[in-house]
Amino acid sequence: MARKVFPGTLTTTVRYILKGSALRIEYSATTDKHTVLNLTNHSYFNLAGQGKGDVLGHVLKIDASRMTPVDSTLIPTGELKSVAGTPFDFRTPHAIGERINADDAQLSLGKGYDHNFVLDHPEGRLAEAAEAYEPTTGRILKVLTTEPGLQLYTGNFLDGSITGKEGRVYNRRFAFASKRSISRTLPTTPAFPRLS
Repeated sequence: MARKVFPGTLTTTVRYILKGSALRIEYSATTDKHTVLNLTNHSYFNLAGQGKGDVLGHVLKIDASRMTPVDSTLIPTGELKSVAGTPFDFRTPHAIGERINADDAQLSLGKGYDHNFVLDHPEGRLAEAAEAYEPTTGRILKVLTTEPGLQLYTGNFLDGSITGKEGRVYNRRFAFASKRSISRTLPTTPAFPRLS
């Protein structure tokens, strides 16, 4: 397997802070040369509880009026596309499953949602990017970030091969991830918001 080598020595720190019902993840990094870096986590969530079925009934709101379409390998193309009138418009709350099987080329490529949303909040300012609500439990997950993007993944490639607590398996769409991010194609995508 070919490995990409980036310049510089990188030192990274990740702090997990649990305060009440809030989990805060803080990332910091230093390097002695300019290099590419996009730190994030990939936690899966099912607000109904582990092993309680799929997440299609979770109601989601994302503060984004644009998204980044992907190619056949699920890498963003560099285009910024309006979400208006598409299944990607979560500016008002919608159930994840409401439009996940719509006749849409981007949904077909990802077998559901596996896309980066360009957030509408000012870059570098901590703000709410997304909120997920599970109606049967009343549980709410709020995602706040300073980053310009949010990657939504709806467990489209989960196949039962991952086992969680108490031996419960993760089947297709049994969890979702909402990762704060910068675009995976940032170095070659001048139009995408950047952090200095």
